[in-house]
Amino acid sequence: MAEISDRYEDNVAGRYFVDEQCIDCDLCREEAPKNFTRNEAEGYSYVYKQPEGEEEGDCKTAMENCPVEAIGDFG
Repeated sequence: MAEISDRYEDNVAGRYFVDEQCIDCDLCREEAPKNFTRNEAEGYSYVYKQPEGEEEGDCKTAMENCPVEAIGDFG
């Protein structure tokens, strides 16, 4: 389970976040490309845009399918 205390600083403020458990598998960027992007230098994903409307479902799907549970919902 993702921990808010371990979230990456790159995440924009809001409900969803990625924490230090991220293994850079690309799943979240495939499921919700409008919301997740990659920190190229460090090799992990983060939330660069919080979801609006239908994007909410994409973020929830990414969170539910994350193999290491690195995506959190602080809603």
